[in-house]
Amino acid sequence: MADIRTVAEAVFRQESGRILASLIRLSGSFDRAEEAVQEAFAAALASWPERGVPENPGAWIMAAAHRKLIDAARRERTRREKRDSLRYEIETAGCSNPEFPEAAMDFPDDRLRLMFTCCHPALNREAQVALTLRTLGGLSTPEIAKAFLLPEATLAQRLVRAKRKIQEARIPFEVPSAERLEERLASVQAVLYLIFNEGYAASSGSELVRSELCAEAIRLSRLLCELLPREAENIGLLALTLLHHSRRNARIAGGALVTLDEQDRSLWDGEAIAEGCGLVEKALRLGPVGPYQLQAAIAAVHAQAATADETDWRQIAALYEKLLEWNPSPVVSLNHAVAVAMSAGLEAGLRRIDDLGTSGALDRYYLFHAARADLLRRLSRREEAAEAYRRAAALATNPVELDFLNRRLREIESTG
Repeated sequence: MADIRTVAEAVFRQESGRILASLIRLSGSFDRAEEAVQEAFAAALASWPERGVPENPGAWIMAAAHRKLIDAARRERTRREKRDSLRYEIETAGCSNPEFPEAAMDFPDDRLRLMFTCCHPALNREAQVALTLRTLGGLSTPEIAKAFLLPEATLAQRLVRAKRKIQEARIPFEVPSAERLEERLASVQAVLYLIFNEGYAASSGSELVRSELCAEAIRLSRLLCELLPREAENIGLLALTLLHHSRRNARIAGGALVTLDEQDRSLWDGEAIAEGCGLVEKALRLGPVGPYQLQAAIAAVHAQAATADETDWRQIAALYEKLLEWNPSPVVSLNHAVAVAMSAGLEAGLRRIDDLGTSGALDRYYLFHAARADLLRRLSRREEAAEAYRRAAALATNPVELDFLNRRLREIESTG
């Protein structure tokens, strides 16, 4: 039974987004579609131990969910007209064999419609993230709540409000028209990037990395590339997540954070790096160049350096300069300043960071103080470095990062 459950859960995770998207299109309801999929999953757990796992388990669950949706429509006797319409649409959806409806599994546009619906600008970013992970990612409400360290009831209410908003605002279940596609696609990309970043550097909790969130962001980014294969920024986003995630096994040693220049590069995932670098080249060829491609190119330069000393910081600084044209934010400026410090001299980079600090925009950003502290440490300006590390530690929220900052501070104080 344990093996059957494992297979069923794997199928559910892999296929639920495709199945849900199709059922939402047919029923016009997130709740009815989700209920049908859950019932089909339960039916699989009851049937497969006795009859064996079907040759195409995803198609089996699709067929079962269709039947559940029809049964639910029949029970809605007070909504006879809607029931009849739903029955007709489902029964004419191209499923010649209800036990093995391969045609019903081929709805890539439904998944794309669902992705744009979940990331509609009428929803706030928290709702977009939760709904995307719930519907397209196949994560359960408890899983999402755990990943974002939220009470399950809070996350459940967030999902309820998002679905209600979609219904009340009559948000269409559609891919935007060509003139609106670029704007709306940027919202989808931003949600996937946010999911990845929360997994890569958790803003709270006891762990620095939440690999399951990183993996979901990568899987959904692959889906986006599959559905819109000619969009270079989709490819850039996938490359960026793969290249960053390739370092996951080297970022922590004995529970402690390890900086990029000190990581054991033999622990990096070579296959992910090769795929990521290949995708960067593909995206740049497709063009036009955008911010995700530039960030992926920066990650590729890091990934291709055999040692920290071999890192081409001049190229990284140039790429950050180009990125500033797209996103002239203080955070990108800070990263550019660090690249300048490593390529043109520590003093030059420190001057840029100090100039950034005059506006006060980064006062509450712990990485600003941490970057400044690191350059001061390298320049042997210990007292100033110690003060900068103290300010960074006062702002850090993740205990792994806080422990790293305090460790650096103790090292400076012990050599003072």
